[in-house]
Amino acid sequence: MSIAALSYWQSGKRQPERTDSLTALGELETILKLPAGSLLALLPPPRPRGKQAAAVQPVTETVRFERDTLLSLLAALGAPEALDQEQQLTLVGLHDRCQLGADGGQRSITTRAVFEARTDGQDRWLLIYNSDDPSAGPPELTTVRNCHLGRHQVDTANGLMVAELMFDQPIRRGETYLIEYELENAGPPYPTCNRTHWREFRRPIREYLLEIHFNSATVPGRCQQFARPAGQKHPRMRNLTLDACRSVHAVAIDFGPGLFGIEWE
Repeated sequence: MSIAALSYWQSGKRQPERTDSLTALGELETILKLPAGSLLALLPPPRPRGKQAAAVQPVTETVRFERDTLLSLLAALGAPEALDQEQQLTLVGLHDRCQLGADGGQRSITTRAVFEARTDGQDRWLLIYNSDDPSAGPPELTTVRNCHLGRHQVDTANGLMVAELMFDQPIRRGETYLIEYELENAGPPYPTCNRTHWREFRRPIREYLLEIHFNSATVPGRCQQFARPAGQKHPRMRNLTLDACRSVHAVAIDFGPGLFGIEWE
């Protein structure tokens, strides 16, 4: 690795992005006796190059929560453009498993996500979590498989959390990568979730699977899935049947942008 390359990295004029540079960064961590991934976690996402850099278009679709509040949080994280820049990871599939407590509150959410890289060197995913009950405090974020926690910020007043989930290794264009993480709330009592769980997709997703697992004390009388594509005022509703494990699930195929979730009475 050249002295010039190190100088560019230190000054911020350039950043390690190519596979050999990221490998060198890992060797530096070993030489400097730093925890694995500690230098990698300091890097911003890889910058688009060539035609892809010219093709970046802002995403104008609004979010469910206050956009300005989220932008302030992203700025504090060090990623002020994350909301509107073109994503270099395609979210291929997502699986949420929501566990409710005996008081009907949200006990935990376990998520598996599969991505496909559109450019080389992709190494993180930005998680944005919005709580329906800010007074309960933020959940504990635990990485389960193939990732670790990078930079993160919490807005307790508005119940917002943003966090970088760092991949254990960068992936190349066309490669897929699977991660798993869990959000666990303190309780009981567990945070109220307004008898609903939903995801907002600002870009299309090929498949989204949502499971809701009820406690025996909180079995609902009625469950419905709802899908509200962007630009539509009223959601499409569909009744769901509780299974033998006191659970319901809903699947969205080639959905987005828009809101998709399950509500119950």
